[in-house]
Amino acid sequence: MARVDSGGPEGLAGAKSRFDDIYDRPDPRAYFTRLAPLEYQIPHHAQPVFRRAAAERAALDDGHPGKPAVLDVCCSYGINAALLNHDITLAEMYERYTSPHCQTLSTVELTARDKELYAERRRPDAVPVFGLDVAAPAVHYALEVGLLEAGFTDNLERSSPGPRLSRALAEVGLITLTGGSSYITARTFTALLDGARRPVWVSAFVLRTVSYHPIVRTLAAHGLRTTLDVSRTYLQRLFTDERERQYAIEAVRALGGDPTGREENGRLHSLHYESRPNR
Repeated sequence: MARVDSGGPEGLAGAKSRFDDIYDRPDPRAYFTRLAPLEYQIPHHAQPVFRRAAAERAALDDGHPGKPAVLDVCCSYGINAALLNHDITLAEMYERYTSPHCQTLSTVELTARDKELYAERRRPDAVPVFGLDVAAPAVHYALEVGLLEAGFTDNLERSSPGPRLSRALAEVGLITLTGGSSYITARTFTALLDGARRPVWVSAFVLRTVSYHPIVRTLAAHGLRTTLDVSRTYLQRLFTDERERQYAIEAVRALGGDPTGREENGRLHSLHYESRPNR
């Protein structure tokens, strides 16, 4: 689930660039080192959007005990949680984890320093964040440094939520997603929404190479109405090579989109979808 989203129709899947190995490390240095040259930036664009959605969703539960939790699907090392709940930017995170000094630290040393950093920069309006990802080392790190209140590695594409995740879903009020829509389907969202006990909103950034419509239909079946931000697209990252660029251009066209000025210019672009209960 943590894989950086490169998306696309099944027939073009062979052209996708994959980054599986950067999610199986004990800390996020390889993640940032690999993605920095590609200018991977969708968590930066999601930061203000998720903060606003979390605040609006929490306001609905005003007067009730405990804030509704955010569940970040495909959470990897807790990047979205860091940006949501802490006074830090994605640029600062890139600088931190790719610095020569950081490379000299052991994972134990880095964990201790990160735990201290995020505690110092915790925002007063922080909300509980749960993480879901099949990459156990990444989830473990996010838990160790205090970015996640709870972390889960259930693969909902293959099985139902386990007991721990099932209990946690009762607290979830907002589901967030960046960079995972190539690797999860409506099955994951069905499992999450079937287990929900509070009204759940969904805020998702989805590559233009991927059809989000099957998930939209699933959300609708659970009483959620989805809107698309048609005002803009959001830069995801540079292509790894010309083959991937051609793949993305074909994938966007296959879905009825126009890659002119976007994918044709060398970058993947995402769309933002918001799903909230029907009034």
